[in-house]
This record gives sequence, C-alpha cells and structure tokens, in this order.
Amino acid sequence: MAAMHPFCREIRRNILIASRASGHGHIPTSFSIVEMLCAAYDTLRHRPAEPRWPDRDIFVLSKGHAALGFYAALAQYGYFPVEELKTFGAFQSRLGCHPDRQKAPGVEVSTGSLGHGIGVATGMALAFRIAGSPRRVVTLIGDGEANEGSVWESIMIAVNLKLANFTVMLDFNRSQVRSLQIPNPAERFKAFCCDTIEVDGHDLEALKSALLRPSGAVKAIVARTVKGCGCPTLTRNVFEWHRRSPKPDEFDSLMKELEAA
Repeated sequence: MAAMHPFCREIRRNILIASRASGHGHIPTSFSIVEMLCAAYDTLRHRPAEPRWPDRDIFVLSKGHAALGFYAALAQYGYFPVEELKTFGAFQSRLGCHPDRQKAPGVEVSTGSLGHGIGVATGMALAFRIAGSPRRVVTLIGDGEANEGSVWESIMIAVNLKLANFTVMLDFNRSQVRSLQIPNPAERFKAFCCDTIEVDGHDLEALKSALLRPSGAVKAIVARTVKGCGCPTLTRNVFEWHRRSPKPDEFDSLMKELEAA
C-alpha cells in the first residue's frame, strides 16, 4: 500500500472530527474512498468557487452512505468551509447523512439508494455525448452496491452506447464478505466489455494515471481498498464501526493511529 498523502490524511482527520462533533458518520467506508475522491477532483475540470460552472465535468458518489467522506473532500477542495463539516447530519444543515444536490455545493446527484447514482451518471454521460460536449462523468460505486442489478444494467447501457466519456470507479473494500461478495470484479467488468484497470485504491498517483489514461470505451477502475484505511482499530473492527461516532477516548486513539499511519 502506498504511503498516505498529507492532503488525504487531513481529509481523514476532518472526517473523524466531524463524526465526533455530529454523532453521525460511516467512518470506515468514508476512509476507504479518500484517495479515490482526491484522484477524481485532481483530474476532473471543476471550479469550487463556481460549483455550477457550465463546462464542469461531473462526479457522482453513487455509494451515498459515504457522504461524510465526500463532504470532507469537497471542503478540502474549497467548496465550503471545513468548519461546516461539524454540522453533518444536524437539523437544517446543508450536509445531510446522504448527499443532497439542492443543498450541498459540489453535489451533483442526490444519492443514498444503492444502485441509483450510477444510472443517473450514465444518463448524464449520454446527454453530454448527444450535445457534442467534451464534459466527462465519473461515478464511484461501492463493493456492496455492486450486488444491485441496476449497476450492471447501467454498465450494459453505457457500453452499448459506447460512452467513452464515462468512468466507473469501484471501491473494492470487500465490505460484502459476510454476505454476497463479488471476488473478481475486474473480470466482471471485462466481461461487460469495459476498459478495465486494477489499482491500489490508496495510491493517489496510480488512481490519477488510471483516470487520465486515454480510452475509447467505458472505463472501469477497480480500486483495491481497505475499509477504515489509516486506523488499525477501524480496519480490525469494520462491522462494529459501521455506523458509529467515536467516544472521546476512542477519538483520541483514532487520531493518534491516523497520525502514525
């Protein structure tokens, strides 16, 4: 696994701080996608000061339950103040427990129902192609979400329509190990005729290279990740931490682990 980039470490710190302050948050799954989020925003065209810039590329977090990680990344890129992360899940906050495109700057699609975001993203990519626009669409789907039939229906449509402006990133963190785990997602994507790339999902540069690699087909990036990456306590107890906020002593311990990662 690649060394953690300081920018990514700061995002994880802010995830822990926001979760502790709010009492909410899927911390392990938010941790697993940090480098994927950074790679996307480092390679897509976007303007944090102008979230609705007409020529922006589109990022869709299909696995909406990782909203806290998404918000922390958006804040780090300047879409809204980092301090606002502490309002996560609070009454009248812009930062709900699932992303809402009508509230949070930088959120393009309201997601949370698994298998929903990728379908909307496919439609967006088609719309850009019809309009003759160079805009690209990247969607990030989850390991468990890949059990949804709508995921593979969307990929079939995208491949059939030859949407070369469309990229699917899979957070392969093996969260489904206790249920219906897909052991070979890269083979599945290849079988659907995607241009498939496997990478270390915590190697920021490898992820960026995969996103920037020219392709004439739908691109699928299988990112091998660790749920809770950066904190051994989280990685050892991912199911215990599935929907938990740290207590004061746990928060201090997790922050120390993260700084030592």
